[in-house]
Amino acid sequence: MALKQLNLVVRGRVQGVYFRASAQREARRLGLTGWVKNRNDGSVEILAEGEETSIRELYGWAQKGPSAARVDRVDTRWRSFSGDFPDFRILD
Repeated sequence: MALKQLNLVVRGRVQGVYFRASAQREARRLGLTGWVKNRNDGSVEILAEGEETSIRELYGWAQKGPSAARVDRVDTRWRSFSGDFPDFRILD
């Protein structure tokens, strides 16, 4: 399987609804590394690395998010795998 990196920007009601903690739990369950953070514009950004199939599962999850979230749109950008991340973290 191919190792990939995906950058996602999730827009909607995604801050203050445990989106970051839920994304971290999902990414770790899928064996992905990277990070998730709130952005100043009210969106949440995720950078995930790992097996392409697992990243696609995370993307599918991000289109819904946790139950309290309302996801309006997910912008994506595929990148080359870097191997720079030891685990999956929540950034401030």
